[in-house]
Amino acid sequence: MESKCHRLVAGRVEDANDQSHDLIYHGIVDDTPLLPSTSVQEAVTERVEPVAYGKTSFGLSVFNLMNAILGSGILGLPFAMAQSGIILFSLMLLVVAMMANYTIHLLLKMCDITGHRSYEDIGNSAMGVPGKLMAACAILLQNIGAMSSYLFIVKNEMPAVLKTFLHEDQSANSEWYVNGDYLVLLLVFFIILPLACLPKIGFLGYTSAFSILCMVFFTVGIVYKKFGFPCPIPITPGPNGSLENTLEDYMYYSPKDNQSDQCKAELFSITLQTAYTIPTMAFSFVCHTAVLPIYAELSRPTKRRMQNVTITSIGVCYTLYMIASLFGYLTFYEGINSEILHGYSLYQEDDLLLLIIRIAVLTAIVFTVPIIHYPARLAFMMIAGTVFPLLASRTSWKLYFLTTFILISVVTTFAICIPNIMEIFGVIGATASTSLVLFLPSLFYLKLGREELSSPSKIMAIILLVVSVALLILSLTTIIYGIVTKDTLT
Repeated sequence: MESKCHRLVAGRVEDANDQSHDLIYHGIVDDTPLLPSTSVQEAVTERVEPVAYGKTSFGLSVFNLMNAILGSGILGLPFAMAQSGIILFSLMLLVVAMMANYTIHLLLKMCDITGHRSYEDIGNSAMGVPGKLMAACAILLQNIGAMSSYLFIVKNEMPAVLKTFLHEDQSANSEWYVNGDYLVLLLVFFIILPLACLPKIGFLGYTSAFSILCMVFFTVGIVYKKFGFPCPIPITPGPNGSLENTLEDYMYYSPKDNQSDQCKAELFSITLQTAYTIPTMAFSFVCHTAVLPIYAELSRPTKRRMQNVTITSIGVCYTLYMIASLFGYLTFYEGINSEILHGYSLYQEDDLLLLIIRIAVLTAIVFTVPIIHYPARLAFMMIAGTVFPLLASRTSWKLYFLTTFILISVVTTFAICIPNIMEIFGVIGATASTSLVLFLPSLFYLKLGREELSSPSKIMAIILLVVSVALLILSLTTIIYGIVTKDTLT
């Protein structure tokens, strides 16, 4: 049986040559509109309950939504904790999780008001074509960032895995066959691109469940390895007693007179790098594009029941994020790497558990990229068809493959050229993730909500709208300043 995780999160792609308007972006073929009219005025004055009832249980819906939330963000959160301190990080992560939960509540209310089951259609009901384009652009940018972060992890981790199998020194100069850039290109050309070009990806849905298991296994592994690493981690000298290739590859402990200072956890910390923290958190909680399709397939669908699914899913993911961040940070302290798996190569590089974790994460990533690519391509073609109507009426296999090639090329270029995964989390988190999690739900609800402007729901929407704009401007400005002045993360 085809995996529901795949159908809900990635979208059910029916046929490359049949990109009809009935195919809603996230995989719901809505042959029977929930509203008899597409008028926005009618949508906001008439309450229409969903007429189609799904068969997915509460537990499976939680599983599906968790699959939409968990991703590469968990690998960058330990570093985010190091840049903000344990207490400040915990508070900010809790606030972001609560705001994500509340904006999902707004999306569910708008779903009932309009009868639509996709983010873009809600945007279209709220603001017409501009709202539809804003939602599609945010989704496209978010998925490009997610794919880039996955390929970046492949670029970092695959060489270490191959060197372990070949019994090569991790710090030795790499041959071409253990060069991360070449490995990414080979995987993209021979595995990811062919899978992304397929008109149907049903069999890839089985990797969704595998991805969640990998993240849970990754978290358990981090907890276990915390008690096997010394502090400070000893630096292994290279040839002739030098430390070549070590400083440029990893952040780790610099010599200090008092070694206890190197192993002291920060509770509060605010630096330039703290600007990456909230965008990374927003990136880690993006699941809003999957909520409405999951709601549509939920058995006995009600807002309260779906809200309970959301609370449970976000709560479990928050717990996993906190455990991975805390124990990852307490393993490396100030020497933590921006992509935590890469930092374990400093010590016990041949450890079997770490090798299994890496292989599991890499396998899940390689087969997840094509799944993430499908909704990105649909969003791209929706944008192109809206801006250039002739393209919408002339859908062909040539355009289909050209779009696939362009998106995969852009993502691969980003993964190879961007020096640090936190820059991906920072820029995409500050723009697309903040828009999907906070800005767009608040903006759309101000247009579609039936309450008075002075009502608590509208006031909260205004507050979230202002907060999202402030976070976007502050985070993006700080990140760009850090990149321009070379005060970047290593």
